[in-house]
Amino acid sequence: MCAVIDLGGEPIKASEYTGLGRVTEFKYGAKLGTVIRKWNGEKLSYLSNWGEGWGFMPSGKALAFVDNHNNQRGHGAGGASIVTFWDARNMVIFRNVVNGQPLSNWWSNGGNQVAFGRGNRGFIVINNDNFGLDATLNTGLPGGTYCDVISGQKEGSRCTGKQVQVGGDGRATFKINNSEEDPLIAIHANSKL
Repeated sequence: MCAVIDLGGEPIKASEYTGLGRVTEFKYGAKLGTVIRKWNGEKLSYLSNWGEGWGFMPSGKALAFVDNHNNQRGHGAGGASIVTFWDARNMVIFRNVVNGQPLSNWWSNGGNQVAFGRGNRGFIVINNDNFGLDATLNTGLPGGTYCDVISGQKEGSRCTGKQVQVGGDGRATFKINNSEEDPLIAIHANSKL
C-alpha cells in the first residue's frame, strides 16, 4: 500500500503509484464529508453512482477511508470526523456480514434520505434531511424481526435497540426522526432475532 495525499490539485498523483499496490484515496472521505454536511448543495441522493463516477480511483487500486491521523491533524482531507456518531464496532460487524455483496435496493427521496442493501445480507436507511423519514422499503432481506445495530445490538435472542419487522416480501417500514442522535438504521443477516 502507498500513502499518497492526492486531493486533485497536487503535482504528485496517486495514479502514479497504482503499479506498486493499492493507494490511499483521500478524496473519498473529503467528498463524503461534503455530501453529509450538505455543503455546496450536495445531497445524499447523489451517492447512487458513488465511486469511479465521482472521479475516484478504481476500487481494486484504492484504499478508501473516511478518517485517519493525517485528516485529524489538518493534513490530507483536512477534516473533522464525519462518522463519529456511528457505533464503529457494530458497523464493522455490518461490513463483515455484507462483504462481497452487491449494492441492491437503492432508494432515495431525491434529497437527503437514502437507503440501500448489500445483496440479501444487510440494509441501511439514512435520514440526513431536516424532516422525518417514514417509508416502506424493499430490504431484500428474508422476513423476520431484526435488531437495528445503530441504536443497539443483538444480545442472545433480544435487542437492546430498535427492532425492525421485515415482511415475507422483504419490505419493512422505517420511521426515523431527523432530530434523533443517530438518524439511521442498519440491519443485517446476523442481527435477525
